[in-house]
Amino acid sequence: MGSQRSKVEVKGFEAKHYDLLMGLLTLGQYNRWIRKAVRDTGAGKGWNVAELGSGTGIAACEFSRLIGEGRYIGLDIGEEMMMKAEKRCRKRSNVEFIKQRIEQPFKLPFQADLFFMSFVMHGLENPDKEKVLENVRKNLQEGGLFGVLDYSQMKYSEAFWLARWIIWKLECPLAGEFAEMGFPGFVESRGFKLLKVNKYFRGMFSLYLFKKV
Repeated sequence: MGSQRSKVEVKGFEAKHYDLLMGLLTLGQYNRWIRKAVRDTGAGKGWNVAELGSGTGIAACEFSRLIGEGRYIGLDIGEEMMMKAEKRCRKRSNVEFIKQRIEQPFKLPFQADLFFMSFVMHGLENPDKEKVLENVRKNLQEGGLFGVLDYSQMKYSEAFWLARWIIWKLECPLAGEFAEMGFPGFVESRGFKLLKVNKYFRGMFSLYLFKKV
């Protein structure tokens, strides 16, 4: 995640105003999409969930509501973002945040029923994507789920104009590569099976839901 081509490590002004900036870029839909994607993973009561790149805690609070007596752990490295997440979820007793680089080896205190990522995978170089997938496999129970909310797979010439503008003008170079890489096949070749793809906002974003096999 330390790649000079990546922008997923958010700091300073951008971290302080992250939710506002994302809201502006997505015409006020960002928080709603995150919550909708969380529900679309199918997470239910008693599930143990881990999120890679937990950001400001939007998904964390939604997962907390869905899993009840289950347990949620969010991994992130941005101190400003983690502070926002902890404040947002301060009343959620089943939520915990850990400072941890997601491409470096780690061991969770449980075998997760579900791993979730939102708008992080596109910012990783392919070798780091592979390391993340290895961490997911090691900490995910057999038959467990892996949900990735990120940019849809698309050709530049056929993409919605807002997608073209954000991905190829505002985002890091890795985002454009991600959109055209054949991401589902990349994951399936590393021990997962694609179950479904849910699309949002005129197909600009997708939830890719995989099963560990």
